Amino acid sequence: MIDQTSLLAASLSLSPPIARFPKRGAVFTFVVGGHHINRRPPVAVLRRLYSLFKIKDQKREDAANSSGRAPVKKQSAGELRLHKDISELNLPKSTVISFPNGKDDLMNFEISIRPDEGYYQGGTFVFTFQVSPSYPHEPPKVKCKTKVYHPNIDLEGNVCLNILREDWKPVLNINTVIYGLILLFMQPNDEDPLNHDAAAVLRDNPRLFETNVRRAMAGGYVGQIYFPRCI
Repeated sequence: MIDQTSLLAASLSLSPPIARFPKRGAVFTFVVGGHHINRRPPVAVLRRLYSLFKIKDQKREDAANSSGRAPVKKQSAGELRLHKDISELNLPKSTVISFPNGKDDLMNFEISIRPDEGYYQGGTFVFTFQVSPSYPHEPPKVKCKTKVYHPNIDLEGNVCLNILREDWKPVLNINTVIYGLILLFMQPNDEDPLNHDAAAVLRDNPRLFETNVRRAMAGGYVGQIYFPRCI
């Protein structure tokens, strides 16, 4: 009779070595004292193998860390989709994307828009994008970092753009949102405002609206509100 200790010793020198932990119910061929024995490993053997595989995995992780390589992070479905969207961006020359936290953090980035026509021509406007792991089932959160006199952007940087709210669909992408923002500067809309004062001026006196926009972009007051220079 072959005792359990002999089987345990044999299991630690299996040839060829086991690449991964065995499935439940697996049968091994043990060589003990010149005898070939086909049988399921006893519980003690399986426990020992499990411990060895845990040690092996930990050593592999420690080796990766000591070599200066960061541990591989599994990407969420949202990150994979965002990576695809960013790789397929088709932006005009007036628009630039940047990653303040480095390209390892794709979920937070900035878009800089410099309109080349319309009321806001020559100004530079920066938007932050925060993308959740559930993207594209949720739209990105977009805010304007640049204080701007605009009917569809309030003084806290909130943006009124329908595709960021009720009209968002998973088939839309980052490129769609960026072109929506560009359109806000080409065609500001007084019918769905966040800045009601700016919307009223645009609707009732477009020439005064243009004067206010130029004054704000140059760095100055519109009424009691100061706007830093962005031109």
